[in-house]
Amino acid sequence: MVGLRDEKTRVSQVSKIADKKALNADSCLVQIYGKEMGKKFSLDKLQITIGRGPDNDIVCDMDNVSRAHAKVFNSSTGVFVEDLGSTNGTFVNDAEVKREKLRSGDLIKIGGTIFKFISGGNIEALYHEEIYKMTIVDGLTMIYNKRYFLEFIEREMARCSRYQRPLTLVMFDIDHFKRVNDDFGHLAGDYVLKRISSEVSRRIRKEECFARYGGEEFSIVLPDTPLERGKILAEKLRSLIESTTFEFEDNIIPVTISLGLAQMLDKHKETTDFIKTADERLYAAKEAGRNCIRY
Repeated sequence: MVGLRDEKTRVSQVSKIADKKALNADSCLVQIYGKEMGKKFSLDKLQITIGRGPDNDIVCDMDNVSRAHAKVFNSSTGVFVEDLGSTNGTFVNDAEVKREKLRSGDLIKIGGTIFKFISGGNIEALYHEEIYKMTIVDGLTMIYNKRYFLEFIEREMARCSRYQRPLTLVMFDIDHFKRVNDDFGHLAGDYVLKRISSEVSRRIRKEECFARYGGEEFSIVLPDTPLERGKILAEKLRSLIESTTFEFEDNIIPVTISLGLAQMLDKHKETTDFIKTADERLYAAKEAGRNCIRY
């Protein structure tokens, strides 16, 4: 009997060790977009569930999240995310998935919430690095946020003033964006914001700053760029967005942008003055019928 008990104990301990190996304790989810930005969820259980229902491990109380939306589970081969038959789907790096193995850095979109999967190395250091990124990068579009933009433009205004270099600011927003959300849903609106950000980012040089100013409004700071060159870029971007096909869930979404430009002048003593000038020209473009530039 003693030997049998010892054998049961040994098997039980081996089982616990196996369970611990299946658990990827050095991995977590970090919410980078949504109501609880910055919150960390350790993957220290074999399975965690995500959904609108209060019985989930991660509760996302949003209309576009199903009661039981998805689960993230550990196995001996890695960490996986699996959709639980949700209405609006589960996305990994913008691709809808049913079950997908996760790699460190993957972005998981559940309704209007985005989580980043972090794994390996010093998990605490990686987490704090992610928190820092959140202070300067917009979690949905993955371009700079308003905070970084304001710091950048203030720095560039001082530099260009000191060395008498030109500085141009472009402000633009999406025409009739509310109509996109109303007609096609907020997930379609998110898709449009991300797609525009991706398309414009490829046309921006590393010394320039492209940021989400707020909602559907964006800004581009062009150091060492006179207004005439800024107008050429603005027209290219306007034409690019007009000719791009925006397709979401088999729906073609008509998308155009309106742009306003300003070059820094002596009267622009503060960043707010400079931004206001570009914003006024943006609204002039909208009043002129949209899908155009004003400067």
